Amino acid sequence: MTNDPATITGLLGRWSEGDTEAFPRLVALAYDDLRAIAHRRLMAGSGGDLATTALVHEVFLKLAGNGEGGEWKSRAHFYAFASKAMRHILVDHARRTMAQRRGGGSVRLSLDEGSIAADQGFDDVLGVDEALELLASRHPRMAKVVELRFFGGLTMVETAAVLETSTRTVEREWTRARAYLLEQLSGDEAG
Repeated sequence: MTNDPATITGLLGRWSEGDTEAFPRLVALAYDDLRAIAHRRLMAGSGGDLATTALVHEVFLKLAGNGEGGEWKSRAHFYAFASKAMRHILVDHARRTMAQRRGGGSVRLSLDEGSIAADQGFDDVLGVDEALELLASRHPRMAKVVELRFFGGLTMVETAAVLETSTRTVEREWTRARAYLLEQLSGDEAG
């Protein structure tokens, strides 16, 4: 993420206080970062025919709907919300596409070091979302790491910055979360 944390935090604060000019400035400042995140996510195959620009615009529409009267605490809060919004948009898009397809073949899910999957299909997005809900009920912070990395496309360093923790902590939680998700997605019930 290339933008200045203090500037984003300041704009979020002003926007929360009702400054209508703060949101367009926030959009301009964060747009390139969110486009890069969306592009990485869509290149991983989880968006099908969804375009990067469309995904980013959907995120900003969700932000605009949430921003009025919202209490934005920090840049980290902003990126966490954006990642969660991206997750919901991708999951909703996958559900709509699968409903239109009425079935369709699954693609094997691969949880590798760089990203959860490089060749993943809509079935996998939905499976990861379901497993992530289970993980969140048991280990909320690990679920947040997955949400930021998988749906938000953030790197380890970016995720650590958003969660205000060390990169090493994120690496440990990412490793544990991947193991948990692999277990859930393979059908094992332990956890």
